[in-house]
Amino acid sequence: MLSSCDRIPGTERGTGTWLEELAAPYYVFQDSGAQVDLASIAGGRAPIDPTSVEPAFQTEATRRFADDLHAQRALANTSQLASIKPDDCDAVFYSGGLGPVFDLSEDAGSIAFIEAMHRAGKPIAAVCHGPAVLRNVRDARGFSLVKGRAVTGFSNTEEMAANGPGVVPFSIEDELCRLGGRFSAADDGQPHVVADGTLITGQNPASSEATARKVLELLRQVPEGMA
Repeated sequence: MLSSCDRIPGTERGTGTWLEELAAPYYVFQDSGAQVDLASIAGGRAPIDPTSVEPAFQTEATRRFADDLHAQRALANTSQLASIKPDDCDAVFYSGGLGPVFDLSEDAGSIAFIEAMHRAGKPIAAVCHGPAVLRNVRDARGFSLVKGRAVTGFSNTEEMAANGPGVVPFSIEDELCRLGGRFSAADDGQPHVVADGTLITGQNPASSEATARKVLELLRQVPEGMA
């Protein structure tokens, strides 16, 4: 699931999905034999954060994605979130970048989608700024989905180093803690993945591949015929 937000509100700064946090999970899933569908709020071309395509942030997965015509067509033609049925999905993965903080965190369709996936006991994963999408999600009792759960996401120190103050309306770490999550983080830039039941969160871009692999691990535990 990708953001449709291409600009930080009130500024000319481009944003969207962080490329590595799309590319690495995309190939973890695809190379495992899974069918991968890309979706966004608006559908169509999903914006990629322009900073994430700079040479310093390229990885084997991002280079592969850039040269993959099928992947590029999928990115240019994402399905509209409203057309995706939770019953048709085995898991959902929310890529990060600043975009989700501004659109997916408040989108009623995304919130309802996650709640339906949770009720069905299906894996819900998010990485870096992606856990912002959990902000308004409730469980069956009406409590925040993250209340009492082990979670991670882009840490305060990573946020300050990457963006400085005042860019995002809330920090991922502070918000997850406010909602009652049991937040943990590794050193800045180091991989860190937390799984609590079917909720899987990754701290930063370096965690995106491991977060996706954790989703596959959970899917393999589902009894045959129930996926």
